[in-house]
Amino acid sequence: MGLLDDRIVLVNGGSQGVGAAIARAAAREGAAVAVTGRRPEPGEALVAELTALGSKAMFVRADLADAEQAKTSVAEVVAAYGRVDCLVNSAGLTSRGTLLDTTPELFDQHIAINLRAPFFAMQAAVADMVARESPGTVVNIITSSAHGGQAFLAPYVAAKAGLIGLTRNAAHAHRWDRVRINGLNIGWTATEGEDATQRAFHGAGDDWREEAAARLPMGKLGQPDEIADFVVLLLSDRSGVVTGSVIDWDQNVLGGLD
Repeated sequence: MGLLDDRIVLVNGGSQGVGAAIARAAAREGAAVAVTGRRPEPGEALVAELTALGSKAMFVRADLADAEQAKTSVAEVVAAYGRVDCLVNSAGLTSRGTLLDTTPELFDQHIAINLRAPFFAMQAAVADMVARESPGTVVNIITSSAHGGQAFLAPYVAAKAGLIGLTRNAAHAHRWDRVRINGLNIGWTATEGEDATQRAFHGAGDDWREEAAARLPMGKLGQPDEIADFVVLLLSDRSGVVTGSVIDWDQNVLGGLD
C-alpha cells in the first residue's frame, strides 16, 4: 500500500525479534530503514536481506544502555539519510528480578535499556523533526506487564511503566509540532529473545511455545509480523491525529475476571 513511501524509519533494537519484523514491514511499505543493535551480525544480515529486496537500509551499531549512543544512533541516520521521519523504540531487557532480590545493578540495567534509551533517542529524533518544522511519528514498544505484571518482573515493570508516562508526556509536549507519539503494550510474543529468556530463567524445553499457546485464549502467542503491521499503521498517516495513546495489543483484557 505504500503507507511509508519516502519516509526514513529508525528502529532501535531492530536487528531481531519484534524490531526486525517492524523493519521488514516498514521496508515493504516503502520506507528507507535504519536498525540499531549491539551485535553487527544479525543487523548486517537484516540489512542485506532488505537491500536484496530493493529497499534502502542501514545498520548502526549501538549499545543503547549508553545514553550518548542512543542519541548518536539518531545522528548517524540523519547524517546518512538527511532526516528521521519515524522512530520506533523496540529494544528491551527482560531479565528477571523480584522486589526482594533485585540488585541496584539489575534495576539500573532495566532503567538504562527500557526507559533511558527511549528517552534520549526520542530527544534526538524529535529535535530533528522540530528543527525541520516537519511532522513525525514515534512508537514505543512497551508491555502489557506495565499494568502490574508478574512478581519476577519488578525492575522491568518499573521501567516500562515509566515509559508509558514518558510516551504521554512527550506526546502532549509536542502535539503542536505535529509530532505524534504513541505506545504499544504488547503481550506474550514469540521471539528469539523470549525463547532465550524462557530457557534461561524458566527451564523451558523445545515445546514451550506449543504449551504456552494452549493456555492462551487465541491459541497462539503474539506474532512479531502482526505487531509490525500495527506499528506501521501507527507510524503512517492512516492513523490520523492519534497521539498520546498507549494501546493494549494483547489477548488478555485488563480488568477482566473469570
